[in-house]
Amino acid sequence: MSRINILIFVFIIFLIAPFLPLFMISYNFSNHSVALAVPIQALDQELNSLQEETYILQDRVLELGVKAAVQEETFRKQEENLSVISQTSTIHRKLSDDIYEQRILKMLGPAVAAHITDRTEIKIFKLAELGYRGYIAKVKLFDPNAFKVVLAQDTLGKLETTSEAAERNSAILAINGGGFYKERRNGESYAQMIGNTVINGRLVEPFNGYPGNLFFAGINKKGQVIGNVPKTESELMALDPYQGVSFIPVLLKDGQKLEIPADWKTTRQPRTIIGKYANDDLIMIVIDGRQNDWSIGVTLETLQDKLLELGVKEAYNLDGGGSSAMYYNGKILNQPSDGKERPVVNNIVIMP
Repeated sequence: MSRINILIFVFIIFLIAPFLPLFMISYNFSNHSVALAVPIQALDQELNSLQEETYILQDRVLELGVKAAVQEETFRKQEENLSVISQTSTIHRKLSDDIYEQRILKMLGPAVAAHITDRTEIKIFKLAELGYRGYIAKVKLFDPNAFKVVLAQDTLGKLETTSEAAERNSAILAINGGGFYKERRNGESYAQMIGNTVINGRLVEPFNGYPGNLFFAGINKKGQVIGNVPKTESELMALDPYQGVSFIPVLLKDGQKLEIPADWKTTRQPRTIIGKYANDDLIMIVIDGRQNDWSIGVTLETLQDKLLELGVKEAYNLDGGGSSAMYYNGKILNQPSDGKERPVVNNIVIMP
C-alpha cells in the first residue's frame, strides 16, 4: 500500500470514529430486543389466560348473583306464606277463643256488672241454685300485677275485713283468702295463717308442711292459676308462685273431681272458691250459707258438680263459713253469715 493510500485509510477511520459507539449500542439493543421477545410473548399469554379466568369468574359471580336473587325471592315468598299462616292461625285462635268465651258466658248467664281496662276484664254474675245463692266473678288478667294477696293491715298476725283490704289497696274486686286460727302471743291476740302464703314471689313465713293435706293455690308470674299440695318448699317453688294462699281441699284438677276428705263432704256451708277455665280465665265464687231464709249453703260434692257444669277445669276451696265475702266496686255483694264481714288474715284483691 502506498503512502497516499495509508493516509486515506487513516483519514476515513478518523471520520467514522465518533459513530462507532452508536453502532455498538444499536447492535446490543437489537440483540437484547431479540432476547426480550420470548418473555414478552409469555407475558402476553399469561395476560390472555388471566383475562379468560376473569371472564369465567365474572360469569360465576353473575350466576351466583342470579341464584342469590332467586333464593332471596324464595325466602321472601316463604316469609309471606309464614305471615299468612301466622295471621290465619291467629284468626283461628281468636275465633276459637271467642267461641269458648261465648260458651262460658252462656253457662254463666247474663252479667250483672262489668269492668274492662288494659289490665283486667271482670264480669260479675249472680248464682242462684236450689238451696244456695252467691256471686261469680270471671276475670281475665292482662297484667298479672293486678292480682295481689295482701296481709291484713300489711302485718303478720293482724286481721281486717275484705272490704277494708280492698279499699285500702284501691282494688275493684276482692275475696277472702286462706285459712287461719287465732292464738295468744305475749298476752295479745295473734292471727296465724295456716299452710303457706306467697306475696310477690316470696314466702311470707318459712315453709310449713303441717299437717300435710293443705294445698297452695294462686297465680304464677304469667297470671295463670297454679296449685298443688306441697310436701316440701322445693315442690311449692317449682310452681313459680307469684301470689297465693293455703286451705283445703282441692276440688277439681284437669277437669276431674278429686276425693274430698270425709269430714268435709256433706256439710252445707258458706264457700269461697278460686279456679280457672281452660283459657286461663280466673273464676272466683262466693256462696252464702247458714241463712234459711236466704241461702243454706252448699256441700263441696255438690259444688264440684256445679263447677263442672260451668266448665271450670281447676278449683280450690278457700276459707269459708263466716269468712266468705266478695267485694266489688265499693261494696260487699254477698250476705256474710255472721250478719257482717268477718275480719280475716289475708285477702285476694284485683286492681282496676
